[in-house]
Amino acid sequence: MDVDNVLNKFLVVFGKKVKKLRERRNYTLEEMDALCDIDPSDFSKIEKGKTNITFRTLVKISKGLNVNPKDLLDFEFDNES
Repeated sequence: MDVDNVLNKFLVVFGKKVKKLRERRNYTLEEMDALCDIDPSDFSKIEKGKTNITFRTLVKISKGLNVNPKDLLDFEFDNES
């Protein structure tokens, strides 16, 4: 199993989930900066699956979107490399 490949796929799916939730709330990247103190360019990288995040960032995003952290991870994912 190629863990790096699986992680990259996971980050892309996670990012799409975050973007979908942000857009449902009609928040801009700038508004997310105000809500969770994550720079818009960094938030964009998260949504594109270009960066690995910490649990701290996961909590910040969940608070900004007003969802439970587990809701950000509630998606189908194929963990095969």
